[in-house]
Amino acid sequence: MAKTEQTVAELLLEQLSLYGVKRIYGVVGDATIGFIDALAKQDQIQFITTKHESTAAFMASAEAKLTGGLGVCTATMGPGATNLLNGLGDAHADRAPVLALTGQAPTDKYGTATPQFINQQDLVKPFVAYSENLTNPDAAADLLEKAVATSLRQRAVTHLSVPKDLFMAESKKKARPLAKAIQGTTVFTTESLEKAASIMKSAKRPMILAGSGAAGTAEELQKLAASWGAGILASLGGKGLIEESAPLMLQGIGEGGNPFAAELFKEADVVLLAGTTWWPEGHVPTNAQVIQIDPHFNQVEKNIPVELGIVGTTEEVLPLLNEHLEGFSRSDDWVSRCQEVKEKWARQNEEEGNSEGYPIHPSRIIRALDKTVAPDAILALDTGDNTVWTNRNFRQTNQKTVFSGYWRTMGFGLPAAMTAKLIHPDKQVVAIVGDGGLQMVLADLMTAIRYGLDITVVVLNNESLQMEKDKIDVMGTKDIGTDLTNPDFVKLAEACGWKGFRPESDAELESVLEEALQTSGPSLVDIPTAQVFFPETE
Repeated sequence: MAKTEQTVAELLLEQLSLYGVKRIYGVVGDATIGFIDALAKQDQIQFITTKHESTAAFMASAEAKLTGGLGVCTATMGPGATNLLNGLGDAHADRAPVLALTGQAPTDKYGTATPQFINQQDLVKPFVAYSENLTNPDAAADLLEKAVATSLRQRAVTHLSVPKDLFMAESKKKARPLAKAIQGTTVFTTESLEKAASIMKSAKRPMILAGSGAAGTAEELQKLAASWGAGILASLGGKGLIEESAPLMLQGIGEGGNPFAAELFKEADVVLLAGTTWWPEGHVPTNAQVIQIDPHFNQVEKNIPVELGIVGTTEEVLPLLNEHLEGFSRSDDWVSRCQEVKEKWARQNEEEGNSEGYPIHPSRIIRALDKTVAPDAILALDTGDNTVWTNRNFRQTNQKTVFSGYWRTMGFGLPAAMTAKLIHPDKQVVAIVGDGGLQMVLADLMTAIRYGLDITVVVLNNESLQMEKDKIDVMGTKDIGTDLTNPDFVKLAEACGWKGFRPESDAELESVLEEALQTSGPSLVDIPTAQVFFPETE
């Protein structure tokens, strides 16, 4: 007799496939054997098995950041679930929609002293908008739908735990697509933005701070900057949205940004935040009127002194603001000051990128990457000194970056690069990492080999946790533990099946990078890096 019912695991997978999920990242464990069995019997969703659950969660977070869709990770109960937390924290902090599916103790052992049991709903509570434990097979479809809808509509992390025995229990329910939600278009008229326009027209020293949420609005941003007389600054996620040559594009702000822009920014009297929640304390004005454009404004919890929030997208709002500002009498003196800051930094940036010596100055490394990576490459940044030097010296054009924004976890770069290559197999993908960050996920070099991922990892190897070392120096406290005991990264990469490279002088840096980037299969470039104090360390 033909089977008419599905197991819970089969149902979950079919439903996730209907939701558009292409990959699930995870590590096999005892409590998820039924789920793994169902994964092995289907081919709609690829199971990417990693060496550590934190890598799986990082990859799910990177998937959500790169696609805007749902990232999914899975792990067993107990230590498997706890190992996911770092990646879930990253997704939570950066509002990336991620679903974690974890195994749990069998129903007859739930809540007992059985090995590895912990109340997972309590465990994940700080990071999730919704978490539930399945108690009946026929509730699986409903719980999954609620979890996924919550993730996608709130840009949040959600979690379902499933007792081991229930994965293989049969459900009478059928998989169904996610209920369609019609996104009500926020109707803006020129009149509805009069309050915002009135504040903007009062400005003598206007500034625009743009982020990834302003993607696709470069032309409108430049038009607004020109008519309003505003300098444009970018968060790390907004790098490359506007060409460096744009007259009022001042580059980044905050650690690693244009070092001359912060003092100018502090003088701003009106600031427009376009598609960003970045507000770097110590680099921002204290008395400016702040207008923020964000489609999820009611969910923004960052400490930004916003006077007027506009709930909408930059694509909807900027054209209407441009209409309001037609004929606005901008301050030519302020425009001149913005242009002076732009030109001063351009000169210094060029000088820093030409630094000589071996081990190689970080600015020189970033400039070499600037010259050699593809114009449409995807850059996966780890957290550490490599991040701030990249932000400072990489003159981004059409490259896309993915990074750990507010969580700022080390170990993100390699997993994010692997995810980027899975999503965009035809794109050049480059991970820029520090030696400390890479060592947190070294085992997953083998994951790139397992799935044949043609990525390049560039290691800024200064044999230290340089960012922490710099902060300790600034505070005048005693240092212990910032020096690293490193392996030979080239030999280690080769032992894992990668191609390993190392420049022997600063003169051959570009040629070594080009060779690595053109190599088929995963490649790693170990660059002996000078221990340079980052100039803006606080």
